Amino acid sequence: MQKPKMVYLNPIAVRIWHWVHAFGIVTLCITGAQIRFPEYFKFFDAYKTAIEVHNYTGIMVCFDYLIWFFYYVFISGKFRKLYVPTMDDLTTGIIRQLKFYGYGYFRGLPNPHHSTPDNKFNPMQKGAYLMIMTVLVPIILFTGLLLLLFAKSWLMALGGIKVVIGIHFLVACAFCAFLFVHMYLATLGHTFWAHFVTMITGWEEEPEEH
Repeated sequence: MQKPKMVYLNPIAVRIWHWVHAFGIVTLCITGAQIRFPEYFKFFDAYKTAIEVHNYTGIMVCFDYLIWFFYYVFISGKFRKLYVPTMDDLTTGIIRQLKFYGYGYFRGLPNPHHSTPDNKFNPMQKGAYLMIMTVLVPIILFTGLLLLLFAKSWLMALGGIKVVIGIHFLVACAFCAFLFVHMYLATLGHTFWAHFVTMITGWEEEPEEH
């Protein structure tokens, strides 16, 4: 039996970043839920512990984000290729991908997007990841640092501590929603575990149709 063709999609630096980032975001969501709603969530016995874990994890995610930024912009130089949608992505690619997720996948049709090292993300992923990594992540990290450092001048310039807390919380809610969507879409490979295995080993098996 002929061995399936394998494509090396995720270098080890990307995989390490991904799992550190994933662990950080999940931890921030869990601890943030206890900080915001202590009467409903008690993941840690002490409220102070939840705050400390949240703060230290937030600092870790800040450094992890800087690693992602410098890797894709200055080291690999693939930021534009991987994250910025092309004109074809915006005009027809997103529609093709929507049809696949909403109809084609359930009919057993092949994914219209074929991942390569220079084109890993489909048109919908490009738009979503670009917004998340260049807008939402910077906002939540910036507001988190302001609250952690209690930078009064900056807090007042942005409308006061309540406004900053509100922005931080709303963006956090968006991240929580994204986690569920991301986990679901990760199961839509040619097998249930295909995308998970790729993010662990770096290698992805090409579907037979390709």
